[in-house]
This record gives sequence, C-alpha cells and structure tokens, in this order.
Amino acid sequence: MQKTVLINKLDIQRSHMSFILPIGYNDRKKNDFSQMLEKSGYSYFQMDENLSGMDIYGEGIVVNGKELEQNFLPYVGNKIFPSSLKEHGFHRYTKPFKEEFNFKLRSTHMPFFIRSLDIILGPFGIAFLTVRVQLKTLGTELSDVLDFMNHFRAVETKLKEEQGAVIVSSESGIHLSINELLFEHLCPFLKGFILHEKKLKGYFGSFPFFNDERMYASAFLFSKEGSQMTHDQLYRMGTLDGRTPTGEEFISANNPEYIQRYLDHHLHDRWAPNSYTIVTEHAYITATSVLPKDMSRELSQYMGTHYYNFLLHYFYKIMLLRISYEYSEIDWEKDDEYVKSLIKFITLFSSWYFFQEVSTRSEGKELSKMFREAFNIDNLFKEVNKTLHELYKSQEKDASARMNMLLFFLTVFTVVSGIYGMNLVIKDWESPIGWKEISTYTFLEWVSLITAVGGIGLSAYLIATTSGKLLMSKLRKKKSKSRIL
Repeated sequence: MQKTVLINKLDIQRSHMSFILPIGYNDRKKNDFSQMLEKSGYSYFQMDENLSGMDIYGEGIVVNGKELEQNFLPYVGNKIFPSSLKEHGFHRYTKPFKEEFNFKLRSTHMPFFIRSLDIILGPFGIAFLTVRVQLKTLGTELSDVLDFMNHFRAVETKLKEEQGAVIVSSESGIHLSINELLFEHLCPFLKGFILHEKKLKGYFGSFPFFNDERMYASAFLFSKEGSQMTHDQLYRMGTLDGRTPTGEEFISANNPEYIQRYLDHHLHDRWAPNSYTIVTEHAYITATSVLPKDMSRELSQYMGTHYYNFLLHYFYKIMLLRISYEYSEIDWEKDDEYVKSLIKFITLFSSWYFFQEVSTRSEGKELSKMFREAFNIDNLFKEVNKTLHELYKSQEKDASARMNMLLFFLTVFTVVSGIYGMNLVIKDWESPIGWKEISTYTFLEWVSLITAVGGIGLSAYLIATTSGKLLMSKLRKKKSKSRIL
C-alpha cells in the first residue's frame, strides 16, 4: 500500500517576509548609481547610525549596530559594513516604503504592504534588491502564506503553478505583475544601471549563469502560541509548497522517510519545539509558536546578523556559478589572456571575500554551515578552482610546445648556418653585380643561401608576430578585465 503524507493546517498570526533578487550592474557606474539611490530617497546604511527613526523592519524591531559588529569576525565585518563607497565591500542603501497592495489569486485576496527596500551594491558588479513584505491579515493559513511567497518570488512566470497572480495598488488601483511591481513601480531607475544579457529575454539584469527568474524567499512566521509544528509543515516551508493551480493544498513529497531525510539535512532545530529554521536552495524560513513580544531579539537577529550571513553566502554561490560560466565560454584560440584574468579574478574573490568562518557566535556558525550546504558552496569552489588551474596548465603546455617548435627551427637554421658558413655566399652580396653569380652556385652554396635568407626571414617573422601578439595580448587583457569585472 502506498504511503501518504497528511497535510496539517497551521494558522500564521504574523509574518515578516523578505524577497532577494540578484542583479548585474555596471561596476564602473557605482558612483552614479549611488547618487541616483540617494536622489530616490535611499539612505546609506552604517552600523553606528541604525537608520534611526526609519521604520524599515516592523513595529518595535531594532537592529543594533554593536551586535552586528560583534557577530562577525573583523575581516568579514570590514567587507559587509564598509564606512564609505570608496571601500571594497557591500554598500547597502535602504528606503522605508510602507505602501499597501492587494494580492489576488483565484478567489484569494490577501492585503499586504511593502515595509522597505534594500539595494546593495556588491563587489564585481553584483547587486541585490531586497523587498520586505508583511501580510496585513491575521490568522492566515500556512498554505496561503506559502502560496503567496511562491507566486511573489516569480519575476518571470513561466510555469503554470506560478501564473495567475495580480498585484493591485490600494492607492491607485493599478494592476501589476511582479516584474512591473519591481522594475516600473518600485525601482524604475534600475533599468538605467542594470546590465542587459543579450542571450536571454528575461527581466533586466538577467544572469546567464544563474536561475534568476525567481527571487530567494525568506520569512519569519509566527503561529498561534503553543501550536506544534509537524514535519509536513516544515517540509512545505522549505519547498514553498502552497496550493495547486486549482487551489488545493499541495506537498511535493509522498514518502514520510524522504521528508525525514530532507529535514535532517535542512532543518535547524536548536530551539525546538517552539522554534525551527529551515534553509534550502529556494527559501530560508524561521517559524515559531512563541509570541512576538517574546521574540524581539530573535527578530532583530533575523533582520540583522542572519540577513548578512545569508547575503554573504548567497553572493558566494552566485560568484562561483559566474566563474563556472565564464570558463565555459572560453575560446581556446583567442582567450589565453582571458584564462589568466579568470585566475586573477578567483584569486581576488578568494582572498577578499571567500571566508570559511564568518561568524563569532555558535548559532551564526551553524547557520553558515547550513547555507554552505544548501548552496553547495564548498563543492562549487573546489570544482571552479580545479578547473581553472587545469585550464591554465593546459595553456602553459600549449605555449611551451609552440615555443619549443620555434626554438627547434631557429636552432636548425643556426646550426646549418654555422656548418656551411654564410661566408660561402656573403661576399657575393657585397658587389652590385654579385647576385649574377647565383646561377653558378654549387649545391652547398645554394643550401647556404637558402639557409641565410630563410633565417633572416624567420627572424623578421618572429619579431613581427611577437610584437603583434604583445599588442593583441594587451588589448585582450583589457577586454577580458572589463568582461569579468
């Protein structure tokens, strides 16, 4: 008899959601981008200021700058909390929003408001757009919450189960898709700074190396006080299993043993049975049955230290996939300098940003480990590092083989010239009429002549080609640098 998994209902009393979208931008226009953000009402985030007076997280939620600083190792904190735009790192700009909308899907109407927006200008031309969302309705069933998250994260709705959702502005009444909400209503200025990928037809800033048609979903959910969370509910949170296109409750697994193995790998149950955190490739969700007033510190950590912890590891994954894509596009006949640029690129990335240890607290270390496993970061790094070094070794062998062949020809010409001596025919070149003597040359004199002329021609060819290669190398180096950075 086939096993079945019973779907248990869970009422969510309050929710804090974040949707994170990675985008590519022109790093050389960072100053212009920054000025546009400030002109659009965004404030540069610094730990010692805490954006006081700005309600960007929710009622009574405060992120303490000192706690942020103490939760990260110093060399990490310098990168994720730079003091100015001139320093390397993640430059965060935040704007409070609080505009109300209505989410319509089938017969479901869910009012919500956008609490705030973050735009983080990261290293190597990668930025992040974070949209903080909060549902207005109390007591929303978990299936509807997950259905909302699954549809809201879909920037491009290509699958049937993601289609049908409409966002309606409570103020103007206009109907928007998620794409229009992000790039026309909330952040219309982004189009001027985000790079366009010619090979794709997705939203502005599509990455050819990353599945960026969906935002990463994160949430802190409050259920009824004392309610017990079951395995099926926790599994559905990690996979964002809400409802089917016909509105029925949905779970993407039918085997209890599979669900148990899945949770063993992705669930952080340090604070069970009252609170759980699940980390997957698609979602990072904390669910608790404790009252919000008793979880103020946990909410602060979710909005602060855990947010940056996640962001750093999400950046790792995107960067490693980007490098994998870049070396898959190599033209072996032209991109020898490009391979060297990739080696330099991964070296800079590794030395400046790729850290095995980022947090000083035990819970932060545990979450870091879960992020690394969920995003498969360690395996990606090993693969990228090994492949690039193999490419470099292969190109070194090819270059060495070409050089050895040239040296062989030069040696042959030198030896032959030395054996016969150019003086066999060189005196004939001194006289204006010396070339007439060519018709009287013996066999050995012909060999000497051909060797001398060939050696001179080969030397001229080597000088010309070497100079040309040096020039082309500089141009390709400049081009490959701009292509990567």
